Amino acid sequence: MRLWPRNLLGQTLISVALALLVAQTVSAVLLYRAAENRRTAAILGNAAIALLVDPAFDRAAGAAPLDMRPGEMRRGRGRPLRGEVTQNNPLLPGENIDAGLADDLSERLNALGLNPTRTVVTVRRARRDPVLQQRLEGSSRRIGRLLRADRQILVAAIRSDAASPWQVARVPIPEREPRVLGGIVAQTLVIFVVLMGVLFLLLRRITRPLAALTKRTTQFARTQHVAEPLVPSGPNDIKALIAAHNAMESRIAAMLDEKDVMLGAIGHDLKTPLAALRLRIEAVENEDRRAKMAAGIEDITRSLDDILSLARVGRADQPEERAELSALVEAVIEEFEQLGEPVDYTPGERIVLPVHVTWLRRGLRNLVSNALRYGGSAEVTLLREGDEVVMRVDDDGPGIPADQIGAMLEAFQRGEMSRNRATGGAGIGLTLARAISEQHGGRLVLANLAQGGLRAEIRLPSSPDQRPGRMA
Repeated sequence: MRLWPRNLLGQTLISVALALLVAQTVSAVLLYRAAENRRTAAILGNAAIALLVDPAFDRAAGAAPLDMRPGEMRRGRGRPLRGEVTQNNPLLPGENIDAGLADDLSERLNALGLNPTRTVVTVRRARRDPVLQQRLEGSSRRIGRLLRADRQILVAAIRSDAASPWQVARVPIPEREPRVLGGIVAQTLVIFVVLMGVLFLLLRRITRPLAALTKRTTQFARTQHVAEPLVPSGPNDIKALIAAHNAMESRIAAMLDEKDVMLGAIGHDLKTPLAALRLRIEAVENEDRRAKMAAGIEDITRSLDDILSLARVGRADQPEERAELSALVEAVIEEFEQLGEPVDYTPGERIVLPVHVTWLRRGLRNLVSNALRYGGSAEVTLLREGDEVVMRVDDDGPGIPADQIGAMLEAFQRGEMSRNRATGGAGIGLTLARAISEQHGGRLVLANLAQGGLRAEIRLPSSPDQRPGRMA
């Protein structure tokens, strides 16, 4: 399953969403830490005030008098409980001092004029506190609620010197307010809806004409036929791009049309005198000379046909038609069998694809002819490999040097350097087969076999939607 989209709209939206999520996460962490700091400061502030003003403590401890009544300390669920004076260490077995809270409380007490020699701060559950358990017997409703809920309490204790008793204050720790995180979640949802909605509309205004332009470009790449000009839309930059594409497309189409007209004229101007020359050589009495001259004319005619065919690949006037490839291959093999050529065919599964039948048959015929010319025999196979349909032709010839395989796909390149059709022709057959493969969104692959010989494959996408010139 592909989670990351491939189009611009999806990638931009997901990128912005992820960036917004990261930013909101950082914001949530910072706000949460700020809320926790405020919560801790309020608890320690209540504890410090309780240690100063609670009547249970001896005022002889040396603190400066404060113009404050007990009822004026912070109200709410964090209001301190009644203080305690004891000779015992307030820490229970297994408890540790929270050094950070103890230092913070000491600073607060020093600022208020109380300078204890020892400060102890810890956090424990209400049910573990023995003093609260004892006070419960006095029917204190508040303590009862703390014990039933097993709330956390902050226990703060100070002593002025080693001989003085501990003055202990207990402050219930209020539950964390869910409003902070809830507000962040609500804010994030609102930002997501507003920002992503606006961004979606903006990107659609950009990507819709780009998608139309892409579809038009790929269609022109397949057919080279010009339809009505694409109407410019979207932002000015996109409109300018579409206008430039329309102008370029028109110019390319005009050049291709001129090329076709020129090729037709060349073909007519060359084939007419060749046909006349073919008639004139019939008057030659020497049969050997007449045969050689006829073969030369035929060689020129075939080379001319190959060159014209190569120039016209991709300019098919007829649309693709659905064809059963096994029947197409069998038709090509039958042509060679009627000529007595040693061609073997291994049929594969039934495969139906939309193709230009005439062109694809021409490409396969070139590969078989090449195998017969250099290897003396050909073995043809039709199969499916992964996402590709393969039309494979193997021979027993000498193969091609590895460093020359790429060059063999270029026009007028061949292993035997002459242009004699008896020894290989003009070197256009493989180039034409490659062009036909690419016309169908495929490729021509050449490889030497380990046991000797050459393998030539026309590899086509098994689905038309996988072709580079189609929009999925």
